[in-house]
Amino acid sequence: MVKTKVQVRKSATQTEHPSGDPRFNMVDRTLKRFHYQQDALIEVLHTAQEVFGFLEDDLLIYVARQLKLPLSWVYGVATFYHFFSLKPQGDHTCTICMGTACYVKQAAEIVSLLKQEYGIEPGQTTADGKLSLATARCLGSCGLAPVLVVDNEVLGRETAESTLAYVKALIAGKSPNGHGLPTAAAVEDAEEEYEEVEA
Repeated sequence: MVKTKVQVRKSATQTEHPSGDPRFNMVDRTLKRFHYQQDALIEVLHTAQEVFGFLEDDLLIYVARQLKLPLSWVYGVATFYHFFSLKPQGDHTCTICMGTACYVKQAAEIVSLLKQEYGIEPGQTTADGKLSLATARCLGSCGLAPVLVVDNEVLGRETAESTLAYVKALIAGKSPNGHGLPTAAAVEDAEEEYEEVEA
């Protein structure tokens, strides 16, 4: 029997990864897209973390072997960037910038209040898996100090109390409106008020 191109493609896409875990197929696609180039390490790690949720040891070993890089190099990159996590993350993540501008503007107090409220240190996750707390050297938004990133949303000019209220609302499943950066509608309203005053 002669196989048609459609049958050949179909059987090729249905092949399972040797590990038995289909999530590795996504990592393999990224590796192939970048032609197994070593400078694609960060992109591959991003894909791996998106698919697996965090970068466990077996995954780092796999990436190192596929890119023909020393494991120490891959581990070094994974631990250098605050985006990557070597442990399972909570449902919500809160990363507080501890750069000079943020530190001077009370970022340490934000960390202290969250530690006290949830009983975890930076780099840890609450026992119920609801919140992961982290710190970063600098998030690059010094003009908004103190800055934090909660569930990939950048919040600027926060206080310890406003941060705690925001995080509590997220964990409770409520909309944390009124905290962090203004919404687009609030910015438009402020611009309209400014234009009225000017006229």
